[in-house]
Amino acid sequence: MRFIIGKDRKQSALFPVSLEESIGIENEVRAIDLFVNSLDLAKMDFKVCFPEGGRPAYHPSVLLKLFIYGYLNRIRSSRILEKECRRNIEMMWLMEQLSPDHNTIANFRKDNPDAIKRVFRATV
Repeated sequence: MRFIIGKDRKQSALFPVSLEESIGIENEVRAIDLFVNSLDLAKMDFKVCFPEGGRPAYHPSVLLKLFIYGYLNRIRSSRILEKECRRNIEMMWLMEQLSPDHNTIANFRKDNPDAIKRVFRATV
């Protein structure tokens, strides 16, 4: 009996596929990216200026993209969103391969409830 055989996992590719090529033009993550990039986050009361010193912060647009993606795909858990950043190719493209931890995601949600409401009003 014949079966379809997958590629050898250890074999390197001559022409590796980029993330850009892996995500279709009509994919929802492209719309999320365009929408969030078009927003003026400072006017929506997101904190965009952070003091120098310590570890650099994630830009609010990155975390907002993550939050909107989770909302559209019914993912509410910060821990699951963290995991998706490392395993979901759509999320890797959207987040530019950044992977914030679950505390950062939860704190963003907790610290910006009014600003997030303004973003959802802007979608309508």
